[in-house]
Amino acid sequence: MKLRSLGIQDNALAYAMTSLGSGLMTNMFSFYYVKLFLNQYRISETAFHQAQVIFMIWNALNDPLFGYFQDNSNLTCCVKRRLSILFGSPFYAIAFLLPWFPWRVYQEGDWLCGVHLIISLCAYDGMLTFVLLAQCALFAEMSTKHENRLQLIKYNQVATLIGSSSVLFCGLISKNMENFQRFQGFALLVAFLAFGCMYYTGTHSVSQYEQGDRASEKEMAKRASDASWTSVFSLTKQIVMQHNFLFFVIMNLFQVFHLAFWNNFMLIFADHLIPPDMLPAFVKSIMYGAGFICPQLLILSSQSLLRKFGYYKVILFAFYTELITATAMMALGPGHYYILAFYLVGNMVMVTAAFSLFNLPLADIIDADLHNHKRSFPLSSMIFGTNALFTKPAQSLAPMLVVTILNQFDYKKLKDASTHVDLGALQELHNVMFYLVCLIPICVAVLQILAWTHFSIRDTHTDTAKYIDS
Repeated sequence: MKLRSLGIQDNALAYAMTSLGSGLMTNMFSFYYVKLFLNQYRISETAFHQAQVIFMIWNALNDPLFGYFQDNSNLTCCVKRRLSILFGSPFYAIAFLLPWFPWRVYQEGDWLCGVHLIISLCAYDGMLTFVLLAQCALFAEMSTKHENRLQLIKYNQVATLIGSSSVLFCGLISKNMENFQRFQGFALLVAFLAFGCMYYTGTHSVSQYEQGDRASEKEMAKRASDASWTSVFSLTKQIVMQHNFLFFVIMNLFQVFHLAFWNNFMLIFADHLIPPDMLPAFVKSIMYGAGFICPQLLILSSQSLLRKFGYYKVILFAFYTELITATAMMALGPGHYYILAFYLVGNMVMVTAAFSLFNLPLADIIDADLHNHKRSFPLSSMIFGTNALFTKPAQSLAPMLVVTILNQFDYKKLKDASTHVDLGALQELHNVMFYLVCLIPICVAVLQILAWTHFSIRDTHTDTAKYIDS
């Protein structure tokens, strides 16, 4: 009641707290783990690729499996979304800490370093999937009204804005990981804060399908009975045969690839393409932090556009913006360092902001599936998980592809730009990096525009409620 007197919607706040906790951890994890294992632990390229392949397989399979389990299990801790978050949160926080503490002093090419990376990636993604699938299901199940979902997006973006500051403060405190002990201490603080945030969601959130004492025993028994008659394969087939789901997944596959590209390599590209005398380390730390903070500010400032035009047109506009800016940057060339810095941040911001809206079309797909198949309960976790089955592999494909390309131009030898190296070879490497930061956004944007224009759910922002809002 105190929260409502302050104008805060308590259920939306509870939902957003998981985004805050996850954002604190995931932004740090994705931004630093590649550079940590490549530059500090000195993992071999073979071990890095092996880890990414194993991670790609696990990353794709665990989402639909967890999704099916959460939607159809008769275990209370799984079928109730808030309890999945509550019980999963401590393991999620522990998994986040795995990569930052080496198991021994690694020598270059140490096999144990490869095992460390495999376990770190798989454990972190497994717990992230278990917790965030439940949160994504909450998004679809709290309300079917577009206005209410926009409110969840608003609260979520404020939480993600705060969570994204972890990269900024980590960069300032650890000098972009140069002081590794400070980095480790900050990681411990982030894990503790993240657990507290997700614990709040687990004890305060309520779904419209879990009113009162949440799901009754009778409802859970019916859900388990339905699962016994309908296999995971037939349910998955029903989901993937939907026209809108298919084209959303194609578009989202490239978005996940593009986002992983920026998250994993912006730090490396900026260090090489922008000379230290043009932008000192302190300014670069702020620049990296802005890449994670500004997307949330952009979404919060776009609420009126989302209400007026809907997410379909806003996302399509983002794709065209990425295409135009990348083309302009390639035409200008790599010598305009301040424009290049602005482009790196701006493109990352646009990609991240567009990705932040993807729960809206997925929630509409869930509503349509519930309506078309006359289901008793929405298959929220299964639909989010099946989407991830096809899109998550891009998180591994992006670093594998880029590392392979860079190592063709001796990145492994030239990655420390401060050492005495062949200036001609270093310049060639920098040219390759510049073309990567231009050509990848151009190609991805073109493919996304082609796929997204086939998505037909475009006017839900004009509906008070598509179906009955229980």
